[in-house]
Amino acid sequence: MTVSVSNAASERDRVIIFDTTMRDGEQSPGASMSHEEKLELAKILEDMKVDVIEAGFPIASNGDFEAVRAISQIVTESVVCGLARAGAADIERCAEAIKPAKRGRIHTFISTSPVHMKWKLQMEPEQVLEMVTRSVGHARNFTDDVEWSAEDATRTERDFLLRCVEAAIKAGATTINLPDTVGYTYPSEYADLFRDVIANVPGADKVIFSTHCHNDLGLAVANSIAGVQGGARQIECAINGIGERAGNAALEEIVMALKVRGDRLPFMTGVETQHITRASRYVSAITGFPVQFNKAIVGKNAFAHESGIHQDGMLKNAETYEIMKPEDVGQIESNLVMGKHSGRHAFREKLKDLGYELGQNALNEAFQRFKDLADKKKHVFDDDIIALVDDALASSADKVQVKHLRVIAGTEGPQEAFLTVTIDGEEKSANATGDGPVDAVFNAIHAVVPHEAILRLFQVHAVTEGTDAQAQVSVRLEEDGRIATGSAADTDTLTASAKAYVNALNNLFARKEKSAPSAKVASGF
Repeated sequence: MTVSVSNAASERDRVIIFDTTMRDGEQSPGASMSHEEKLELAKILEDMKVDVIEAGFPIASNGDFEAVRAISQIVTESVVCGLARAGAADIERCAEAIKPAKRGRIHTFISTSPVHMKWKLQMEPEQVLEMVTRSVGHARNFTDDVEWSAEDATRTERDFLLRCVEAAIKAGATTINLPDTVGYTYPSEYADLFRDVIANVPGADKVIFSTHCHNDLGLAVANSIAGVQGGARQIECAINGIGERAGNAALEEIVMALKVRGDRLPFMTGVETQHITRASRYVSAITGFPVQFNKAIVGKNAFAHESGIHQDGMLKNAETYEIMKPEDVGQIESNLVMGKHSGRHAFREKLKDLGYELGQNALNEAFQRFKDLADKKKHVFDDDIIALVDDALASSADKVQVKHLRVIAGTEGPQEAFLTVTIDGEEKSANATGDGPVDAVFNAIHAVVPHEAILRLFQVHAVTEGTDAQAQVSVRLEEDGRIATGSAADTDTLTASAKAYVNALNNLFARKEKSAPSAKVASGF
């Protein structure tokens, strides 16, 4: 009997996609997002039809609280979720932040593993069990949508985990998350964990079970899918897999794995996958975390073919070496169609093809950058346009911006840099010498914007081919344990270096403002 496509789809179990890019993802060392950037990302995620958006940790800082509240005001389709520890103050702060949401969720958690209870919480198991009931019950006073997480579930003694899950369900939790907090488990083990809990906890059939996997052993995506095979129906993940340490399960990999392998994985999501590349590029731009070229789904080389054998097969039939279409995830073939004579309408359409939808002001600025670049370069590649738009997105909210730079370099030292920046619109200038032109530029920045940050990474690569290629520069700074990254692109490598360093400084300053009130606040599950 032949099953129609519609019937086949209806027979596949629905998996809820829970995005934690703005919460767990922003906890990545060096990642930072401004208030405006979070609002824009929330719109992109809603366009993608992501089911749940974990917008932040409201008690961590005023900035996080305001971001969660603002996102709650603008998102109308997705559930807006805030994270809270088990204490009443956390839960009440979270409830206040999500109050404007059409559909709001409180996500509360507590550690359940022996090592966490002893060293992190310094609590006995019975105390933890009591906190589970109390915290979930308190959260239910504010919303019917309460998620409870057993932090470090995969290293928790099984009998105690069953007791905690039962307590959370009795107290009113509607979603139960069993996170692999430290990336310790492996697929078959994680699937068995869900089967065991679902089979042996009273009321388990009345709630949704969720995965939240970290990538310390490179198994986050595999573990997440195994969890679904074991009975979970929500997956917590992040764009580009960003997150604590080695990161979270990558949203784009999970969604496409379920879509492409529906023959063996009878599950479906509501994600509109053509927005994936747009989301990936935006997150990369605002966090300063580049996407590796060979990254699955969204990497520059994900649909590139260099081998002669592969190219021959592709020319005959794309299915010989591609298991999905580039356009399914918002990627397109690179073309040389833009130049200095291209108009605004053509530029806008090109941006749409590349996965960008900019407001009028941002479009005008990007178009001017494009015209300036076209005057410098003979050929403007798609990658050039991506680099200049990402550069604009990354630095648009910066308080400190590079206005003018002149560098004297050569075989005879010392090299010298003359720099002018604007700080909240006010111009400041300085000049400095250094052991090489880049050192001179960075010393000039230090003179005009005094700071104690240490340079941990300075990386340069060409965006495209040719001597007129743009240089893409990445910088990582560290100060008092805080890490911030910055990036910039320009046909002048020294200018790109100055802009990247200043972008990193801006992100570092923003990270200071968002500092958590206590060391216990931060948690990546």
